[in-house]
Amino acid sequence: MMIKTISPVDGRVYVERTAATPSHIEFTLERARAAQPLWRALPVAERAVILERFCGAFEARGAESAQELSWQMGRPIRYAPSEIRGTLERARYMIGVAASALADVDPGPKPGFNRFIRREPLGVVLTVAAWNYPYLIAVNSVVPALMAGNAVVLKHSAQTPLCADRFAECFNTAGLPDGVFQVLHLEHSATERVIRDPRIDFVAFTGSVAGGHAVQRVAAERFIGVGLELGGCDPVYVRHDANVEHAIENIVDGAYFNSGQSCCGLQRIYVHESVYERFAKGCIELIRKYTLGDPLDPETSLGPLVRTAAADGIRAQVHASVAAGARRMIDEREFPKSAVGTPYLAPQLLLDAPPNCAVMREEVFGPVAGIAKVYSDEEAVERMNDSAFGLTAAIWSADEEAALAIGDQVHTGTWFMNRCDYLDPALAWVGVKDSGRGCTLSVVGYEHLTRPKSFHLRVTT
Repeated sequence: MMIKTISPVDGRVYVERTAATPSHIEFTLERARAAQPLWRALPVAERAVILERFCGAFEARGAESAQELSWQMGRPIRYAPSEIRGTLERARYMIGVAASALADVDPGPKPGFNRFIRREPLGVVLTVAAWNYPYLIAVNSVVPALMAGNAVVLKHSAQTPLCADRFAECFNTAGLPDGVFQVLHLEHSATERVIRDPRIDFVAFTGSVAGGHAVQRVAAERFIGVGLELGGCDPVYVRHDANVEHAIENIVDGAYFNSGQSCCGLQRIYVHESVYERFAKGCIELIRKYTLGDPLDPETSLGPLVRTAAADGIRAQVHASVAAGARRMIDEREFPKSAVGTPYLAPQLLLDAPPNCAVMREEVFGPVAGIAKVYSDEEAVERMNDSAFGLTAAIWSADEEAALAIGDQVHTGTWFMNRCDYLDPALAWVGVKDSGRGCTLSVVGYEHLTRPKSFHLRVTT
């Protein structure tokens, strides 16, 4: 069977890949299982040398990979190179901290004993990556899993198969031993079969809540770990003491970058009543400056959604939110490329969005945000926590102490002050509630790709 990638740019088939057959899956998993012990035996420093070469090969292919990104998922070409840079930033950070993150844990001296905790690789890690940030999402688990001594099998989205292939090419160029990193192009049913296979020891999944539940159900049949990054409906609070101009610029970018197709993109905007009108007016003015069009055109700042069905679904969410009382601020006619029946969707801002409307309750995953007025920090916290999701949240304020106090009360994996929509590789990337479980990035991320093994050695004479 062929897996076809339909480009949102023009609706044509951009790339095709043959779905892995049962015999190909068997060969791949057996190869990974055989290669992993030899890879594990290499010292961390030697693994790092190979993965640094991978980074060099990936960087050399950056321009080509960025253009492929635009064709596969619609990212404007003016922004696509930033994903290449971000991927390298994360990869090199995780390589750099591996030695300390994987070092033996010394519990302290005890006369007559040698005691320590060693972090052992899990074995074979299956990474199931999403299309919206196809390199950034994959690198979060692929590079640290390899640095920890695991073998990796990457199953990428059918929308972005070339990203998986580019990873494989770069690892091959870097001299990674055969079988340590492999790619499988899989349908959903075949992915479930791979998760059930006893040669898979951990699953790192990024995708929808429904997809996370499906992965969790299958993995629950076995005693293996699962990392789930499932998206969000992320809130932001513009406090009374915020630098409003700075907030407008950053929040609009955080909500509409990548056509809003970001799990940590801002969607629910709570604004203190004292700056509400000024903030809303500034946002409307800035949103109207976007250029919706062909992502291969350097002038385009807003590309198409990944597929027409996604755009039509978001139009329905906007309609439902307006029916519930929100006010539509952007006239789609200002964006001539936007049209029903295409993946090209005009950005939208909904003012006075009620708590129960779609834009404030559901993950929209498009260029849409809702604004609601609040009258106190306490109300802002209550509204931010009124969600099934908890990936990131942000505050714009001049008061760091207040920002910390409010952040302590918000149910989220990452709390930002005066910024948003950025993954610092030195910090743990984690969600709560329906945003998932587990952790990637930072030294903490290595804990989820290894298992502790205690050594308790009694010294006798």
